[in-house]
Amino acid sequence: MARNSSASAAPAGSSTPKVKKTRWYHQIWQAYQMTRQNDPAVTWVVLGVFFGIIALGVLVGLLIHATIYMTLLSIPFAVIGGMFVLARRAEKSAYANIEGQPGASRAALGTIRRGWTFGEEPVAVDPRTQDLVFRGIGRAGVVLVSEGPANRVGKLLESERKRTARVISGAPITLIQCGNEDGQVALRSLPRAVQKLKPKLTKQEVAEVSKRLTALGGVRLPVPKGVDPMRARPDRKGMRGR
Repeated sequence: MARNSSASAAPAGSSTPKVKKTRWYHQIWQAYQMTRQNDPAVTWVVLGVFFGIIALGVLVGLLIHATIYMTLLSIPFAVIGGMFVLARRAEKSAYANIEGQPGASRAALGTIRRGWTFGEEPVAVDPRTQDLVFRGIGRAGVVLVSEGPANRVGKLLESERKRTARVISGAPITLIQCGNEDGQVALRSLPRAVQKLKPKLTKQEVAEVSKRLTALGGVRLPVPKGVDPMRARPDRKGMRGR
């Protein structure tokens, strides 16, 4: 009896609530709502593709005297077609949301599934203009991707190329400027441009280059002129709260 009473005395809230999984149709609905904010025509485009494929199936069914069969057969293809169009529109809307924001190129590069490793933080920053350079490593070598106007970011990109070349023992370095100016790669096309680079290193060479780049470190902000960091002394009064 005592054993049963102790079991019944366990607090009701001790059990951990189960985390609800996000269903696939919830993800589709969220993607649709996000896309509709930037692309109000997405509803009519998806419906047009859906019913257009069904209409094509009905037409073919009338020609071969199998209307019901072709109509039923066209429904799965209509769903796939509508989903494909929604996915492409959602991707375009997502890029439109982040374009122009600092770190947009890194967010785009994060969509690359495999074969490349990009650091979360930029390896070079211009504190005055907020131009950025991100670095990645893969079988094609090292790629440096910049954000900023073409007439301004070139110096920052070239400076980081020289700094990187000193430690990677001749591994190929590719420079890519992300932007909408002539000679730059659009944000939406950036992942594809990186994936098109031809492999030139073995997996062992990639690992060795990665180690060297890790030792190189990340961002090094410039020291203001007239300041010698080796001779700088802390403000003792400020440290004591005076």
